[in-house]
Amino acid sequence: MTDSDLFTVEITTPHKKWAFENVKSCSAPGVKGSFQVLHNHAPLLNQLEIGAIKLETAEETFFYAASGGFLEVLNNKVVLLLETCEKAEQIDVSRAENAADRARTRLSDKTEEVDLSRAKLALARALNRIRIAGKSM
Repeated sequence: MTDSDLFTVEITTPHKKWAFENVKSCSAPGVKGSFQVLHNHAPLLNQLEIGAIKLETAEETFFYAASGGFLEVLNNKVVLLLETCEKAEQIDVSRAENAADRARTRLSDKTEEVDLSRAKLALARALNRIRIAGKSM
């Protein structure tokens, strides 16, 4: 693979920004299924759901837990605008497990005060973070 077969990626959240050069591939969780972007990908705008972002650079592979957003591909540059994003090595697994337990408790509580769709999303985000954290080991 030559430098001409590589592209750049930017990940932006309301609180953080990452930039990558020399990217070989970018995989993301689209709302209609996961997909991969390679060099010279056609222009694309895609909505993302909760899931893993995988970046393979010329040197190493990175995993991120994302909670939804958008991905744009244009002229060998990928821009991800995400609600939240955490690098696998930086995920606090204990905190994610506690969040999953709280969400499960809310889901089992059938009272009217519980927002079931919000609890389901909280559980999905927590389980995704736990799954992605395992990829850093």
